[in-house]
Formats: sequence, C-alpha cells, structure tokens
Amino acid sequence: MLPIHPDTSTQSLIKVERLYKSYTLDRQANGSFDSQVLFDINLNINQGEFVAIMGHSGSGKSTLMNILGCLDTPSSGRYWFSGQDVASLSGDTLAQIRNRNIGFVFQGFNLLKRMTALDNVATPLLYAGMNRTNSRKRALEQLRLTGLTDFALYQPNQLSGGQQQRVAISRALINQPQLILADEPTGNLDSQTSCEIMALFQQLNLEQNITIVLVTHEDDIAAYANRLIRFKDGRVIHDKSAA
Repeated sequence: MLPIHPDTSTQSLIKVERLYKSYTLDRQANGSFDSQVLFDINLNINQGEFVAIMGHSGSGKSTLMNILGCLDTPSSGRYWFSGQDVASLSGDTLAQIRNRNIGFVFQGFNLLKRMTALDNVATPLLYAGMNRTNSRKRALEQLRLTGLTDFALYQPNQLSGGQQQRVAISRALINQPQLILADEPTGNLDSQTSCEIMALFQQLNLEQNITIVLVTHEDDIAAYANRLIRFKDGRVIHDKSAA
C-alpha cells in the first residue's frame, strides 16, 4: 500500500474543523465519566509552515499532536492530512502515513538502546520494505547531513543528549516526510544544544520546505517558529504568524 502523496491542488497540509476530544475515565467508586480535553479546534497549517504550540500542562496541546500524527482519533470533528480525510483511511494506510509522511521527534529521544545510531536511523526504511544494505547506506547519508558520520556506530548511551536528538531527527527525516511533529524536543537539552537543534529545524524548514509543528513550554524556543498557537483549557486562545 502506497503512502499519501501531496495534494498539489491545495497548500493546506493540515486542516482541522470543529475537533473535539474526550476520554472516558473510570473511577471505581463513582463509575465512569467523560473528561473533555479539546474543544472546537479549527486550524489550517500550510505546507512549509513552522508552527510552535504553547500552553500549560494539561492544556491539550500534546493530545492535538497525537491526533495530527495519526496516533489518536478525535471524538468528533474532521481532520484532513494532505487533502485526505483521515477518518476514512484504513489502519494500514495510517501506519504508512506515520512511517513515510510524518517524522516524530520526542523529548526523550525514543532511540532503541541496543541499536547503533546508524541502525536507529535505518529502522523506518526497514519497516517500509527496503533491504538492510540500502537502508544503512541511506541512513549513513542522513547522519552525514546532521553532522554525525563519526558517531554512526555508537549506541545511544555513548552519545550526548544533543547527539541523541540529532539521531532522532535523522530518523524522522529518513523517509523525506512532509511533516515533522516535535514534542518538547529541547526539553532534556542545555541552552546551547537547544539552540543548535532549533537552528537545525529552521534549516530543514527553509531549505527543504518541511512543515514543522513544535510543542514547547519555552518562549525562546517558540521564537524560532514563524507562527505561534497558544492553548488554554483545551481551546486555542491565540494564533498569530510572526510579522
């Protein structure tokens, strides 16, 4: 099954209309109840935008990221990715989108500890059906582009936090995705390394036109983006592009 290809008839990569999300929680003494997390979210994010999402813990921003990454589904409302109604897609197609069209970068790096940097980066290609020789060749080239050629055979515990995050970014980029979703990607890094990682995101956005949606608590990190969206209590309270 093939991944979704960009819809050239529209600039909109992400379109969300009237999206709500609630979870059913179970309290043994009082029975179950619904906890509303997102309320009436309406967003358009065009191909090539660099968007920062901010908000206090529990504001709903990470829940939205999971929905945008096809890791979760809304309770109601609609989500289109590259012109395709996500609710109409099969589980296999969604898995292909997550593997080939969306790259994920997390605060905790999420690297496979017993694999080398090279094999961590190559893993999405193996899932996509590429043989090991070609996948490692591609992965080595991707590590070169992020300045990690000399560390290709190192395991994560032999790398600094910044190096681990560069490996994670290389892995996210290996299938040339349209979108990178980055959830607190600098949360475990020092200030200088955070600046280096954010400069890399800017470079990817400007030179490769990759859409980046970034969750952060830090104003100085959000300042690297071209658009800021703020959440409060599950609602968008601010959405403005940089001047």
